[in-house]
Amino acid sequence: MRKLLCLLTLLALSACSAPASTPADGRLPVVATTSIIGDVAAQVGGARVNVRVLLPTGADPHAYEPRPQDIAALTDAELVLVNGLGLEQTLSSMLENAATTVVVSDGIQALPFSGEEGGLDPHVWQDPNNVMVWAQNIADAFSKADPANADEYAANTDIYIKELSALDGWITEQVAQIPEANRRLVTEHATFGYFAARYGFEQVGAILPSLSTGSSPSAQELAKLEDTIRASGVKAIFVGSTVSPDLSRRVADDTGVQLVTLFTDSLSAAGGQADSYLAFMHYNVTAIVEALK
Repeated sequence: MRKLLCLLTLLALSACSAPASTPADGRLPVVATTSIIGDVAAQVGGARVNVRVLLPTGADPHAYEPRPQDIAALTDAELVLVNGLGLEQTLSSMLENAATTVVVSDGIQALPFSGEEGGLDPHVWQDPNNVMVWAQNIADAFSKADPANADEYAANTDIYIKELSALDGWITEQVAQIPEANRRLVTEHATFGYFAARYGFEQVGAILPSLSTGSSPSAQELAKLEDTIRASGVKAIFVGSTVSPDLSRRVADDTGVQLVTLFTDSLSAAGGQADSYLAFMHYNVTAIVEALK
């Protein structure tokens, strides 16, 4: 309760502070909630924007609790880029105080979430075609905020969308190596709905049957999932890098399948194997193909 009161006090103070202004270097000050959104924003904005990412590398957006420095970052930003579709639910009170919020997933045909609580699936970035929509939405927002550099944002976006299109074609080629009977996914939570829909996979089940990674399955739910894994001939369980693998490892051990770590909700640290969205998808697809082919 004390932590909540302190946060609310900081929110009130930040709401009364002076509005954000363009920094002395002339770059557009932008905050992105996740590292994935931040990377796309950097590709679109290039040298004309200063992108700050709210969630630290490796943080789980489903469970992240805001810090006082996050409020300061929002106060300084002219634009705040969010995924939407409920991903930033734990940040909702803080984001209400942002100067201008841009929902980068606007215009994407959201899929129903396959977990127990229903709703819409926020994990749209698992399909590069959706990230093309992100890029265009971000470019539009940058151009509106900084019209003098609109042509540069448009040119950067055209280049990046071509790279995303090439990525989509590469993924299709890689997935073709997997026999159709093996294109079954079990993950720690249902994060691959858009990937499965685009590239012809079936989401057989999830360790956590919920959008929140802080939920806990019952013994009956785990037993049912293990029976499904055995009956379906699933070859691997995929666990995200932002969550504890302990429960997934137990299910993998019980069923005799391999456990494979993927990057799901966050990029890796700079210099790591998935430090950009393009590298993120290349890493994950390569790991999935190697595990299932």
